[in-house]
Amino acid sequence: MHIDIDKDTCIGAGQCALTAPDVFTQDDDGYSTLRPGREDGGGSPLVREAARACPVGAITVSQTVD
Repeated sequence: MHIDIDKDTCIGAGQCALTAPDVFTQDDDGYSTLRPGREDGGGSPLVREAARACPVGAITVSQTVD
């Protein structure tokens, strides 16, 4: 899984961090970022729900091909 956060679109609403706190957090400025070691989602079933919860659509999730 590949997770991309568009830093220019993110408004820091924090819905991703509330939905999947094991994968997403907020930086010192309040914007979404991935937790270290969780860049691939860490197997969390909530990653796609967190992307849907983003009010501005700043998060995209795609499958990686092995």
